[in-house]
Amino acid sequence: MAFVENWSGGLLRRLSLAALGAALLAGVWGPQPAAAFSSVPVEQLTVPSTAMGRDVRVEFLGGGEGAPALYLLDSMEAGDDFNGWDINTPAFDWYKDSGISVVMPVGGKSSFYSNWYAPAAGNGGTYTYKWETFLTQELPAWLATNRGVPQTGNAVVGFSMGGSSALILAAFHPQLFIYAGSMSGFLNLSADPGQVGIAMMWNGGFSREAMWGPPGDPAWARNDPTVQAGRLAANGTRLWIYCGSGRPTDPALASPDAPIGGLGFLEGMAIDSNHAFVDAYIAAGGNNGVFNFPDGIHAWGYSGQQLQQMKPDIQRVLGVTPAG
Repeated sequence: MAFVENWSGGLLRRLSLAALGAALLAGVWGPQPAAAFSSVPVEQLTVPSTAMGRDVRVEFLGGGEGAPALYLLDSMEAGDDFNGWDINTPAFDWYKDSGISVVMPVGGKSSFYSNWYAPAAGNGGTYTYKWETFLTQELPAWLATNRGVPQTGNAVVGFSMGGSSALILAAFHPQLFIYAGSMSGFLNLSADPGQVGIAMMWNGGFSREAMWGPPGDPAWARNDPTVQAGRLAANGTRLWIYCGSGRPTDPALASPDAPIGGLGFLEGMAIDSNHAFVDAYIAAGGNNGVFNFPDGIHAWGYSGQQLQQMKPDIQRVLGVTPAG
């Protein structure tokens, strides 16, 4: 097991929720510009979802006949135009000719890609959030029928909100996802539902109770990667976990529309939960992961670096050979 760690301690974690609110107001959680980054031709699929009562847009790049897929999950700011990985990184370009299909679901702001208890009222409307059902049943079946993507032996990776979601989807659907990656995810959600609720309120005005009920409801533990670390260990899921220390290393990697200080604050909050997850995973006997905890802040640029670095590892685990 590879393990790289560089952590400054607990200063940032002791900052108050008021400071978190200030960071949110400063635009850290604000909307991203809606202009897709990728230069390669990408399909915009329309996939019906009975569970959510609507069609769901999915960005797709085929990796060849029978190629396994890499599902890339968005952050809490997930918009309805493009997936954040496409808006903020050339992820499709990076994985072109990799032998892997790339799947980017669009939408799901503040959803944690889970099945909610109640309708999701926020972001100017009311929605049915049954994202886990869509991502693990409806979408894989549609892709298998219409694009030849296998329903077993795939990878799922997410940034921020999508990071914790990727680990939970792999924990409960180990045949579908044999590889899971979390980039700057908050991995111990049930330990501080207050922060989750604040983030959801600032990202569309959604209610944490509509999602998983009040704190202490079993849904919080069920959707907490640290609580479910033993499942990932028992499944033998290959993991790639990244989180920065909160200290910036390269301003060019930060989001242009958000302050570096606020992005560092968010990453400094996330790092503690990543350590908690790793401790739980190792205690459960897990030994199949890469854990990178260098300097870095809560920004797509840093996670994009990791997505590039993990490509050979994903190819190895999924058993694919790059084209050419």
